[in-house]
Amino acid sequence: MRKLFWLCLALCLAVPAAAQREYGLRFSSLINDELTLENAIRLGLENNSEFLAAQQEIIIAEQKVKEAKFLFLPQLAVQGTATWYDLEYPMVLPDSVANRFIPSNDSLSDDTKHQFFGVGVTATQYLYAGGRFRSALKMAQANLKQVQSKYEAVKNATVLSIKKAFFRLLYSQHNMELAQEVQEKSTRYARSLHAGAWEQVKVQYLISRLASLKSEAQNDLQKAQLGMLVALNKELNSQITVKGDFKPVEVKLDLPKLNLWSMEFRPELKAAIYALELDNLAIDLALSRRYPDLILTGSYEQLGFDNLDDVNKQISLAVRLPLNFTFSSQNAQRKAEQKQSTLHRAAIEDKIRVQVAENYADLVFWQAEVFSRQQAWQEVQKLLARAEKNARPDVNALEALDAYYQTGRAYYESVRNNLAAKAGLEWAIGQDL
Repeated sequence: MRKLFWLCLALCLAVPAAAQREYGLRFSSLINDELTLENAIRLGLENNSEFLAAQQEIIIAEQKVKEAKFLFLPQLAVQGTATWYDLEYPMVLPDSVANRFIPSNDSLSDDTKHQFFGVGVTATQYLYAGGRFRSALKMAQANLKQVQSKYEAVKNATVLSIKKAFFRLLYSQHNMELAQEVQEKSTRYARSLHAGAWEQVKVQYLISRLASLKSEAQNDLQKAQLGMLVALNKELNSQITVKGDFKPVEVKLDLPKLNLWSMEFRPELKAAIYALELDNLAIDLALSRRYPDLILTGSYEQLGFDNLDDVNKQISLAVRLPLNFTFSSQNAQRKAEQKQSTLHRAAIEDKIRVQVAENYADLVFWQAEVFSRQQAWQEVQKLLARAEKNARPDVNALEALDAYYQTGRAYYESVRNNLAAKAGLEWAIGQDL
């Protein structure tokens, strides 16, 4: 029975361990996974430290809004004290123990000498504070909106870098397939090629050149994989491939409409607007310090020298007028910061217009160029297929393979640039097209 018990226990421990090893292997970054663009964006955002830090900034700003709301509630304090003393002259205890008055030893009997006890609760409510609490709440809310806009800006920038890395890797994979196809064709052509002594030199050069093109494509593919891993923030020893539609896109929009969209959707501009709002609220907060505070305070406490039979109750209404000698300098400082934010916002607007114009020009160019190269590539494919069917390979066939590869690579580059230009324009206007 004891052996059976230990055998069952070993099996119970082995099954979860095996499952854990299988889970770790299945979801290991070392496995060659094919990522779509959507999955790559999701994975890249999940692993991006700057994006995750921006998420935490939102949480912090939300808590600051809650703290600002708590300013409108009464401030409560509960305190208990036990004091042992030896006084020759009466004293008042410090603020940390509720400022209680302690008489001298001569005024007390011997059995209550040297000890004092007390418990109590105090509530303080600001009835009027010159609008400072309301301004503090508005500032916390504006700060939350600004942080959310910065979060969107970080997200858009991260998505753009992932898209560019994705399109580069997709291009490199297609380019590698084309180079592999060209090398296989050159090897097949060379086997059935009959060339003279001088032509053999040229044949050897062309075969070596086509092999070098494949090596260059392999090197470019490795660099593209490394760039994709960096964009995804994954281990650099991982092997990764991507899949997706690698074909031209066409967008028909005019520049004035794109500029209007960018002024509406770009989070950087929204963040600048909220920064200006924060400066306006800071001026209001500085001005509110000229007004008095109206404070209501109440307390209840039980105290005594040998028991808690004595009860004190009080309600106080206080008016406090702060005399701040730095008021004028703080007001001038806030107005200068407001002017600075206004200039910063204008600079951001100009920068966004330039970014929209540049990315729009790139997209317009590559939209026209990609279809031109696509037509040339399709024509070259047809001509090569016809030549392979009707003509015997010679030296010109190897030169034609070189032209075939260069035309195909030029088309793939235009597709990559076309997709990247569309992604850049989407980033520039702040939304997907």
